[in-house]
Formats: sequence, C-alpha cells, structure tokens
Amino acid sequence: MLSPSSSAGDNKDVLAYEIEVLFPNIIDDKIGTVEFLDAARGIVRIIEKLGKVFAPVKYDIQGNINKLTTRYAKDEEKNATLQDMILIEKNTETNLIATDALMWLTRGLHMILLFFEQIVEDAKTTTPTEDLVAFLKKAYKEALEPYHGWLAQQLFDLLSLMVPTRSQLLQALTNKQTTENGTVIENMEFYLQRLQKNVSVIQSFYKANNLEPLR
Repeated sequence: MLSPSSSAGDNKDVLAYEIEVLFPNIIDDKIGTVEFLDAARGIVRIIEKLGKVFAPVKYDIQGNINKLTTRYAKDEEKNATLQDMILIEKNTETNLIATDALMWLTRGLHMILLFFEQIVEDAKTTTPTEDLVAFLKKAYKEALEPYHGWLAQQLFDLLSLMVPTRSQLLQALTNKQTTENGTVIENMEFYLQRLQKNVSVIQSFYKANNLEPLR
C-alpha cells in the first residue's frame, strides 16, 4: 500500500512494509485499463497474505483479470480505458466475456473494499475488535451474496470462520515487520479511497449502460 504522502500521480512511492499500486485517478469518468489491471493485481497480492478464507475470491479476481488482459491485448489503443473496451465489446461481440469479467471483478473488489473499510472505521474506536468475522460476513452479504447460489453462500459462511484476527491481518499486511498499527490503518484508508472511486464509477457505468443481467 502506498504512503498518504505520495503525490496523486506517483504510483511507485512505497512504504517498506508493502509494495502495491494505487487504483488510477478517474479522468472524464473513465478508467485507464492498464493502470486498473495493475492495481487489481496488487489486490491479489494483498489477499494472498490473508489465508485460505480469501482463496476463492483470489482465484476469481485473478481469472477475471486474465480475461480482461486478453481482451485489452486485442487492440490496446481502442481498449485504453475500461469503458471504451466494454462498449466496443458490447457493440461488436455476442459473447461478452470482458463485460462479464469486469462485472465480477468489480463485485470482488467491492467486497474487499467493504471489509477493509470496516477495519479502518473500527480502528478509530477506543477498543478495536480482534474478531473480524462479522466484518467479512457483512461485506460478503452486500457485495457478493446476492449473486451467489445457495452452495456458494454456505461455503463462504464456513470459510468466513477462518478469517484472521485483526492483529494477524495487520501483521500479515506488514510482512511481519514491526510497524505501528496507526500507520498501517492510515495507509489502508488512503489506498481504499482510490479503490472506492474506481468501484463506484464502474458500478455507475454498468447501470447507465444496462450491462448487468437481470437477477
């Protein structure tokens, strides 16, 4: 994760405890494809640290990144932004692989966002909780559960019991280095601000263009 002191356009400044790429700035309601996918790969590296509970989300996110990367490579100039890439596919293809991939990728990112946002807000209280199960279940319920079948819901409910404690999670994020929790939370909050903006813009784009299937 990046330092809050990093400049808005500098995606390479890092703290010693983590090396990740910020999600891109939004320009004219569009998101750069390469920058977004690089940041999404950073999310994969983050959740790899958090244990088996996140394995299904990790594999889903990585699979959708791969599909979007393949689509982008077909015409890098025309597919320079996510929005352009998806609209081109919508207007030229019948099998909307990239459209589906970005939809599911965004849902996965939304769950990660909601989970970490709760950790950040809880850290501002006088006695932060160690048990993160309720945070994860709430994030899943809002972001992914509405789109999952009964079996997937039951599996996630079981896996959620394996979520690390707050202390274990923060230690994993710092590669077990000695870092003040306040610094970790501060940088997490900064990181999440950019992620939230990207997720929100994509959700609005899908809604405006009727790209999500009816449930």
